[in-house]
Amino acid sequence: MEYKKLANGLDMPMLGYGVFQIDDETTERCVGDALAVGYRLIDTAQAYMNERGVGAAIANSGVAREDIFLVDKVWVSNYGEGKTYESIKASLAALGMDYIDLMLLHQPYNDYYGAWRDMERAYEEGLVKAIGVSNFDAVRLLDICTFAKVGPMVNQVETHVFWQQKPAHANMDALGMAHMAWGPFAEGANDFFNNPVLAEIGASCGKSVGQVALRYLMDAGVIVIPKSVKPERMAENIDVFDFELSAEDTAKIAELDTNHAICFDHANLETVGGLLGYIKGSM
Repeated sequence: MEYKKLANGLDMPMLGYGVFQIDDETTERCVGDALAVGYRLIDTAQAYMNERGVGAAIANSGVAREDIFLVDKVWVSNYGEGKTYESIKASLAALGMDYIDLMLLHQPYNDYYGAWRDMERAYEEGLVKAIGVSNFDAVRLLDICTFAKVGPMVNQVETHVFWQQKPAHANMDALGMAHMAWGPFAEGANDFFNNPVLAEIGASCGKSVGQVALRYLMDAGVIVIPKSVKPERMAENIDVFDFELSAEDTAKIAELDTNHAICFDHANLETVGGLLGYIKGSM
């Protein structure tokens, strides 16, 4: 495994397993399978409604808790000073754990400043070992870094070969935070798994399209969390530490970048408006 050292000195695995859109019962089985094939970073969220399954799988895995790096996220409806802190404790209870390795604010909306003060409190009390954000653009990152007592250590954003987020990555570097990708396979968009550039490179080094894409992102310093419910695919996705991409390969993949969102456009007013309307209606 390769690691990224966070701003507070914590070592975070560069590759992990994500459980977005997996129901709680299936999550328990999948996380168990992922841990069995070697994953040690697990990414969940309050909004995924599968924290219980994640915690149960870890408890029954036989892997020591200190060897697992668990990422969780506070949902927008739980933002607000006092409210966010209680939601973190509720997540710990659902997971059956004493601490979370990395807690993120899931979206840059609602009272994220009040939420961040609670994140700092949870960090200071040891309930979480590191804190960060998700889906924050460059301006909001600069805003929160300027005024927060403890700055975000990670920003998790949509990142894949079709949207490589290079300017955002440079900004994160400048602000001292790690870049974590959600959707590293672009959720299958643009016929990802049949991409001829990735397929040709994969054929030359005996690897799959997905493995080539993951290696490219990690080489760029991006933490990745591919998802699959199939044990054989989980094993394939983590088998990316025994090959290298040539400079020519890297240049070809760089040309796939379209410089815009594919999965969810946080700059689109209609898209974001629909999300915010849904959140407000659920509060």
